[in-house]
Amino acid sequence: MNILIVDDHAILRKGLIQLLLSEYKDLNIEEASNSDEVNAILHKLEWDCILLDISMPGKNGMEILKQMRLDEVKAPILMLSMHSEEQYAIRALKAGASGFLNKNSAPDELILAVKRLLSGRRYISATLAENLAESIGSKATLKHDNLSDREMQVFTMLAKGKAIGEIAEEIFLSANTIKTYRSRVMEKMDFKNLSDLTRYAIENDLVS
Repeated sequence: MNILIVDDHAILRKGLIQLLLSEYKDLNIEEASNSDEVNAILHKLEWDCILLDISMPGKNGMEILKQMRLDEVKAPILMLSMHSEEQYAIRALKAGASGFLNKNSAPDELILAVKRLLSGRRYISATLAENLAESIGSKATLKHDNLSDREMQVFTMLAKGKAIGEIAEEIFLSANTIKTYRSRVMEKMDFKNLSDLTRYAIENDLVS
């Protein structure tokens, strides 16, 4: 069985590998830390499951996920994130993910999620399932639902108090590009200043 782990943190990758090998003895695990490494290895094997982190430098996990599906990668993809489910889970599932798991989840939950995907089913947590059930029939949308994936990424980084230059360096874009994204976010969400942005993010549990 072949599993691909895509995450820019080596320590986390090693932890995931140990955890998976404790459950599956005859497992072949390959690693990638960015989109270039993913492209180099993706089509060399038939993958049974892919674990993909959302927050990475350069192309983020959402962009990689969408490209994988455009390239007709059929393997189930479990998205991993430190961000709250409210922030990215629905976006990820709509983009083609087979499941979503917060990195703070217990190890047993990761194994459960992988087993679920390997059996051909999807995986979401009980909390997310409850939120989805409550939203059925409701047409109400939140302001951040209208943001693109990249705008959402910049929005949350701004809400955490990161400076333009810091964001640009972290996701490998120019400062001017980040300023453009900031302007789009402020306009789309009708914020007058960054205090409004931060307050909204806190009130909607989009930052921790």
